[in-house]
Amino acid sequence: MPMTYDRTLYPEIEPYESGMLDVGEGHSLYYERVGTPGAKPAVFLHGGPGGGMSSSHRRQWDPKRYDVLLFDQRGCGKSLPFAEIEHNDTWRIVADIERLRVMCGHDKWQVFGGSWGATLALAYAQKHPERTSELILRGVFLARQSEKNWLYHYGASEIMAEQWDSFSGHIPEAERGDLVRAYHDRLTSDDEAVRLAAAKQWSLWEGSVATLLPNPDLLADFEEPAKALPFARICARYFMNDFYLEEAQLLSDAHKLAGIPGIIVQGRHDICCPPASAWALKQAWLEVDLRIIHDGGHAASEPGIVDGLVRATDEFADRQA
Repeated sequence: MPMTYDRTLYPEIEPYESGMLDVGEGHSLYYERVGTPGAKPAVFLHGGPGGGMSSSHRRQWDPKRYDVLLFDQRGCGKSLPFAEIEHNDTWRIVADIERLRVMCGHDKWQVFGGSWGATLALAYAQKHPERTSELILRGVFLARQSEKNWLYHYGASEIMAEQWDSFSGHIPEAERGDLVRAYHDRLTSDDEAVRLAAAKQWSLWEGSVATLLPNPDLLADFEEPAKALPFARICARYFMNDFYLEEAQLLSDAHKLAGIPGIIVQGRHDICCPPASAWALKQAWLEVDLRIIHDGGHAASEPGIVDGLVRATDEFADRQA
């Protein structure tokens, strides 16, 4: 029997402020603020690495009770330079989040992220626990070798077999032993056509594992060069560099999250980031409330995931940090 959900995104909302923040090293970040100035602070961390924010991301909080900052990470969306992979790593983005917090004048804020955004949220909260009032995570990705292998070596390939054939088939057979490196080489090629062709295939693979049921609109969005190129280039660079983390670092440092309330919204059928990672985090961070969406995949747009995330922000809305 299909499950029904009664929570949906809040109505469309426009930013009350937007702008660019120069964070040095040639990078400038586009940001937006939505909701009610002076209300409960929150920051949204988009996925990828290399994704970007969209207008739907603004709608996951009650605008009367929250003051939310959203931003495009280095090289993403409207941030400049476009698709830049130099001076772009996990700890630089963690430092960017702190710059944005200081810019907003918040003592601490709720940190909300899904997929790579969840990875980044954990890294930020472990670096700055005193600045994190709560964590809301979706589709947990801990950047361990097993998770990287699942997505780009063996695992997801067994479920999304025909999509995997298209993705791997873009690379000559002799190079398929290390698909991430082969794609990275093409995504950093001097030939624009080579870069765009590789970006399209990389992004289509990521899009195909994002939803429980096929979503042609989402795939079409992933295929657009303006999204595909930064997404693929930055994502491949992070995979090549192990996300700039030690193996299982986010688990071994989970003790730094002690005292921070958290909610994980995790799709049972998440092909991109299977529930094993969320479960492992739950074992290391006992305070967190793990909520499995039994008919959910990975994407934040799926009905059960939307319901879970909106309920989570509502639950924390009146909590005093």
